[in-house]
Amino acid sequence: MTTDELKEVTLEEIKKEVVSAQQDQLKSSERLQLVVFKLAGEEYALPIDDIKEVVITPGIAKIPQTSSHIKGVANIRGSIIAIMDLEERLNLVKENKKVAGSYTLVIASEQYKLGILVKEVPNTLNTYTSEIDDASNIMQFSALEKECITGVVKVNDRLIILIDIFKLIKLEELNNITTI
Repeated sequence: MTTDELKEVTLEEIKKEVVSAQQDQLKSSERLQLVVFKLAGEEYALPIDDIKEVVITPGIAKIPQTSSHIKGVANIRGSIIAIMDLEERLNLVKENKKVAGSYTLVIASEQYKLGILVKEVPNTLNTYTSEIDDASNIMQFSALEKECITGVVKVNDRLIILIDIFKLIKLEELNNITTI
């Protein structure tokens, strides 16, 4: 074997080992399904298990003396739930696009239900926990609570911000609304 042939064989073996290691890493990491949506032109995601359903936003009744990001309440399938503008809650600069309709992600936990406004039908994304970068280094200079942003998902050229919606929502805000 010539030196060039030996180098070629060695490179092939290294490539196979790298691919094998990457596949092993994916197999050992947990599979995660996310719902991806846009806010102020950036992509955000929630674990699909946090979302009960996605509906066309019904009429919203405004509630006086609530936080500006709580838009009011709406009747969704017989349940009256608070509707939150997540762009406003996260202090994001809204795009000036007029959208004919909007959608509501219905979030449900044992304590409450909440609707989150989004402008487009969200997509789903299957990924692995190994593809999520920890947000602690990123969020150290942010005024937003570090726990709310749990990571950044890298998918090809996209960066998707993963939110823990239950840590973002302040329970006392919801208690004020649900007692009305």
